[in-house]
Amino acid sequence: MDYIALANLLFPDSTKTPEEIEKMFPERQLPKDACVTRIGPSPTGFVHLGNLYNAIIGERISHQSNGVFYLRIEDTDNKREVEGAVETLINAMNYFGVHFDEGAVADGDNGNYGPYRQRQRKEIYHVFAKQLTEMGLAYPCFLTAEEIDAIREEQTANKENPGIYGKYAEKSRSLTIEQIRENIENGMEWVLRFKGKETGEHICVDDAIRGKLEMPRNNMDFVLLKSDGIPTYHFAHVVDDHLMRSTHVVRGEEWISSLPMHYELFNTFGWKLPIYCHTATLMKIDNGGKRKLSKRKDPELALSYYQQEGISPDAIWEFLLTLLNSNYEEWRISNPDTSYLDFPYTIEKMNIAGALVDLDKLRDISKNVIGAMPAEKIYESWKEWCREYNTEYYDLLTKYPERTIAALNVGRNAKKPRKDLETWKQSCEFMSFYYDETLKICDEMPQECDEQTQKTFFTKYLETYDHNDDSNTWFEKVRAITDELGFAVRPKDYKNNPEQYKGSIVHITNMLRIALTGRANAPDIWEVSHVLGEEIVRGRISKFC
Repeated sequence: MDYIALANLLFPDSTKTPEEIEKMFPERQLPKDACVTRIGPSPTGFVHLGNLYNAIIGERISHQSNGVFYLRIEDTDNKREVEGAVETLINAMNYFGVHFDEGAVADGDNGNYGPYRQRQRKEIYHVFAKQLTEMGLAYPCFLTAEEIDAIREEQTANKENPGIYGKYAEKSRSLTIEQIRENIENGMEWVLRFKGKETGEHICVDDAIRGKLEMPRNNMDFVLLKSDGIPTYHFAHVVDDHLMRSTHVVRGEEWISSLPMHYELFNTFGWKLPIYCHTATLMKIDNGGKRKLSKRKDPELALSYYQQEGISPDAIWEFLLTLLNSNYEEWRISNPDTSYLDFPYTIEKMNIAGALVDLDKLRDISKNVIGAMPAEKIYESWKEWCREYNTEYYDLLTKYPERTIAALNVGRNAKKPRKDLETWKQSCEFMSFYYDETLKICDEMPQECDEQTQKTFFTKYLETYDHNDDSNTWFEKVRAITDELGFAVRPKDYKNNPEQYKGSIVHITNMLRIALTGRANAPDIWEVSHVLGEEIVRGRISKFC
């Protein structure tokens, strides 16, 4: 076989040489040990937690080393591409605070190593596909889908590994250049396959997370270019990570089985193998056991879930860092006021077991994150979320900024500060009592406080109410009315002698909370009253007189 002639037959329009392509993408001029990483999502429109999980790893190791983090769109599967998916992905990463130094942007590219969309790099792939053909290591395969199905059925019956290799590749490998030319002239579709070798050898690759990975050397005649001339992931990723000078490839553990193909290509071209980092699968507890997060079953796999719930991006980072490094929680305890970006993230501390996505833990983290924010930052972040997801509350927050910020400060100066807010969506519900427009009476009055007791108490409360009273003076007035109505001023007295009292001051203050806030479980009444203002307080109380 004249492989040069075959290469020219298959790639008549590919005129550049590999050397010319290499000059277009020179080695990056970066500090010693700087890392170059990327994420390479497919534009399917579904941006999932795994994208962010791997993005944070890549972003951390590159930026902590003064390297480069870039976005490459792996759009080789045209059938799965969704219009607007790239913009959706970029917006999601921006929302969660992941920023790229270069790569694909909504309307083009940013950087010197593009194009960053694989379908736009077709000519580049063809140069290297032609090189493999000239080396006698790639060939056109004209097997039809029906023929491949028949091969798969035979392999299944014989309990053999599925794929095109060995005797199953002979038909295509044995074609003469004349037969190949005739097939092409007759309009037969073909794919370009790599010639695998059945050697019985094993390869060993150092994975930064998992240590040494040993597995059989590739023997498959895997596809390099599909029938439309667009490469498969296996070929495109190798060419791109070499030319874009990636030092680390961060991807899910499901790609480990493909590693022999990628190793084979890097070695064949004589290119340096990047450091592979195969991350753990995201898991959840279900029926007492762990299982992989499912796109179909689990809404929390989608990043849009966290955006719609209004979970702070800072909380997501804190949560994912606890999954990514086993020492993060210990570091956080020792550095409570330090930004998570100052945490010295290391790949070596990653767990190879499945990463457990525990939403209860995430919400606890979110409470702590919001609880540590200044009220002004909470207000701005909450309002910004409401702008997109709850316009009613956006209007309220815009209308009452001072009242809202004062409300967000309630209970924050106590010895044990309240941590009532866990998401922006939940904040709309919890904070609703601060606005007449959204106030709802959610709880029933205590059964110890009948209608007459309510009227009597609230009438006396308004008669003695002075909005300028400090909290101690205010509470003494409440105690006095409580005693006058026959309720125990000390809860212990009621507990020990319930027959002597109608109830205790707990029932009275709960009644007051419900009148003011609509619920028995609410922050300090005196503080809430001073956020609402005297006019609103008197208006709400008077409805129960």
